[in-house]
Amino acid sequence: MSHFKKLFLPFLMIIVCLNQTLSPIQAGFSYVALSKYHVTAQIGDELYITALTSTGKKPAWKSSNTKVATVNTYGKVTAKHSGTASITARIKDAEATCKVTVAKTELTLNQTNLSLENGESFSLTGTTSNRSPITWKSNKTSVATVSQDGVITAHKPGDAIISAKADDTIKTCTVKIKKPQIKLSMTSLTLYRKEQRKLTAAVSSNLSPAWKSSKRSVVSVNERGLITAIKHGSCIITAAIDGVTAKCYVTVKQPTVTLNHSRLEIPVGSCKVLKPQVSSGNSPQWSSSNTAVATVSNGTVTGHSKGKATIYAQEDGIKAKCSVTVTQ
Repeated sequence: MSHFKKLFLPFLMIIVCLNQTLSPIQAGFSYVALSKYHVTAQIGDELYITALTSTGKKPAWKSSNTKVATVNTYGKVTAKHSGTASITARIKDAEATCKVTVAKTELTLNQTNLSLENGESFSLTGTTSNRSPITWKSNKTSVATVSQDGVITAHKPGDAIISAKADDTIKTCTVKIKKPQIKLSMTSLTLYRKEQRKLTAAVSSNLSPAWKSSKRSVVSVNERGLITAIKHGSCIITAAIDGVTAKCYVTVKQPTVTLNHSRLEIPVGSCKVLKPQVSSGNSPQWSSSNTAVATVSNGTVTGHSKGKATIYAQEDGIKAKCSVTVTQ
């Protein structure tokens, strides 16, 4: 045995004794010794494996599964994906391997089931075992959307699944958007023409209802639920949110109209006053059948020439009349 081999053999025996897990594959007296032979890492971790070789030269590094872990020429290992990979350092006649286990990312959500009303928002938060970023996605954006900060916004009744993904780990939260409940302050109304009423809607969501009249020629309603009677008849006022409706049945009744005289005799050039009584409280519209004989203004009848005329007081299609005779 040469003098060099006699000196090197004890040194090699010392290395084996110091690290019983050392398992280089040797060809002759060539060897590769690693600083680590088993490593557990999280996705995104970086670590170094150092190698001692019999030649004193830097070994060639290789990963058996670069999807799981990569290694550069200096032994720097980067964990990429959960799984296992063998990192091998090789010289001409020897090699050694380190088994790298990359743990699966753990992901937890603060909620896995949610119930919201349309228009409501909720902040979904996720926690990962390795601080990996989380990406968010909704399977039904028409029902609920989610921002990349995890804020869920409800858009219409239905079900949606919100997915959170960190590396190759996915967790879900089932979101149910409830149908709203609507209750009106009144379900029936009786009005006269020109009367107004304010309908209020108690709504379970934070949205405002859309108001609609089934007969706008009879009753109108504005965006705040203010009803205005236009003429006699009936209609339905509807408040709606997300297909859920509440109704108020409105009747505009015809008034009664009477005059204090049914007949008058007026000399030419003279005036007499007719006093109306209208149950709705509205002022009637006045008209004369023969303005050459007699005219009327706010109930004051004036005779102009000898003859006969009929004076009318009308409110919402109902008329009261007075027969007027104008004398010389």
